[in-house]
Amino acid sequence: MKDQKRFAALALSAVMVFSMAGSVSAAQKVESKDDLAGATIGVQLGTTGDLDASDYEKDGSTVERYSKGSEAVQALKAGQIDCVIIDSQPAQKFVENNDDLKILDEPFEEEEYAICLKKGNDELLDKINGALKELKEDGTIDSIMDNYIGEDAGKTPYESPEDVDRSNGTLVMATNATFEPYEYYDGDNIVGIDADIAKAICDKLGYELQIEDMEFDSIIAAVQSGKADFGAAGMTVTEDRLKNIDFTDSYAKAKQVIITRK
Repeated sequence: MKDQKRFAALALSAVMVFSMAGSVSAAQKVESKDDLAGATIGVQLGTTGDLDASDYEKDGSTVERYSKGSEAVQALKAGQIDCVIIDSQPAQKFVENNDDLKILDEPFEEEEYAICLKKGNDELLDKINGALKELKEDGTIDSIMDNYIGEDAGKTPYESPEDVDRSNGTLVMATNATFEPYEYYDGDNIVGIDADIAKAICDKLGYELQIEDMEFDSIIAAVQSGKADFGAAGMTVTEDRLKNIDFTDSYAKAKQVIITRK
């Protein structure tokens, strides 16, 4: 009889321990922006997602910052965070390659991309804006976008005109080549929407293009110091950034989205 009571007590204890363990490991479910308060949010360091997610820290959220968006996605898959806030285009690539992830229907934030330059470099700013205007009007920007996004992807690669005069020297572009389809590695080469647009700008202005890969949060410093002439990395114009750098006219509209586990 004592053995039966002892066995029953042990069985009850095991059930209670199992139940408690399950409740402790449960993650917060994020189904909309309203669920972000108190959640553990993953972002890429220095991005717009990082800046916007910081506002939720006062609501009890924890923001985990990663050097690469892919690192944040892996943390999400491992259950270390509840969601990832990131730009829509790379988000689509991550979800395409991970069946256990989804993008919430509600956008987190609408935004526009532009090229950043050192404050006071008005001559180059005006030149790039002029080139962007021409590339928009002649359809080059749309063609570059279509080559990376949508049903016609891969069908309209940008090619430099044969008679380009590059006698004006070299322009150095700072980027973070982990942001497909805007900038990423194809073998040893950095390719993508931003790389092609920068190449088209240089073709218009008579420059060679040199692309330097670096951490995203180092791009502004590289432009400010003169190590790079401009930065292009799916960069959003924000009030905070405008305090330190200038931006060209916008060349693309985008949005921040939330990735969660299914």
